[in-house]
Amino acid sequence: MKFLAILPATLIAAAPALAGPYVNVEANSGFTGSDYSGTTTDFHVGYEGSSGVLGYYIQAGPSVISPDGGEAETKFTGKTGGSVAASEKLDVYGEISFAADTVNSYGTKVGVKYKF
Repeated sequence: MKFLAILPATLIAAAPALAGPYVNVEANSGFTGSDYSGTTTDFHVGYEGSSGVLGYYIQAGPSVISPDGGEAETKFTGKTGGSVAASEKLDVYGEISFAADTVNSYGTKVGVKYKF
């Protein structure tokens, strides 16, 4: 678990070979069966780069949360993450996300991607 806590700082501190700002607009909708529950649309500004086998990004901005049949609200959200090319065919990645509110919420994502 300590690895996940220090991964973003380590990736950001690495000297980037390629780096740059970006805008990411993303809509995520939820369904249970055919029952639509709502959509969250992120309007994030971010920065990404890489250094050797390391890739990283950090982004944040407003998210419009539109529940089905409910009133939309806007929250400040963000995420940071990175990946390591463990081999020519295997990448290991992780992400930490947050949504600021009266009670903040957090999420994590870790995984591996194998290329054939």
